[in-house]
Amino acid sequence: MSSINDLTPGTWNIDASHSTVGFTARHLMISKVHGTFGAFSGVLTIAEDRLGSSVAASVDTTSVTTGDSARDAHIKNEDFLNVEQFPTFNFASKSIATKGSNYELSGDLTIKGVTKPVTMQLEFDGVATDPWGNKKSAFTAETEINRKEFGLEWNVALEAGGVLVGDKIKIVLDIQAVQAAAAVAA
Repeated sequence: MSSINDLTPGTWNIDASHSTVGFTARHLMISKVHGTFGAFSGVLTIAEDRLGSSVAASVDTTSVTTGDSARDAHIKNEDFLNVEQFPTFNFASKSIATKGSNYELSGDLTIKGVTKPVTMQLEFDGVATDPWGNKKSAFTAETEINRKEFGLEWNVALEAGGVLVGDKIKIVLDIQAVQAAAAVAA
């Protein structure tokens, strides 16, 4: 089992083809709807002191999918993400702290032009080299936000009480990053 200290300092780019940016929202107060964003990018800058490392990531809001095209269109319109005006949402880390055998990644999340601090529970999943010699690392992170704090306020009251869409949104990240090639001196 590798440790976070096995990460080579330098730049690591998120490998979107081997990563997932997902979310879960309550529906009708009884079930959960899961969704993902298919387009995103990010850079991990690994410091000599691994707790001094940083992350900057951007998610293409137009790439949201929940398995229902009508719901996806609604999420993209002005009621929720307003993708025409806000085509991305972004995360920029501020600190990493040890929490037991895992970590807490704190930073600023900007959705729909609103920036709020968030803390993600971060698990380091390991480092490996693929058959082509690329050094890869993996992380799992999750947090929960109140969507209304980011201006995502649309809802419908239910006859029996409650609302159509829950306020809390769980964000789950499964990230694989590839170490950037070292610059070649001229």
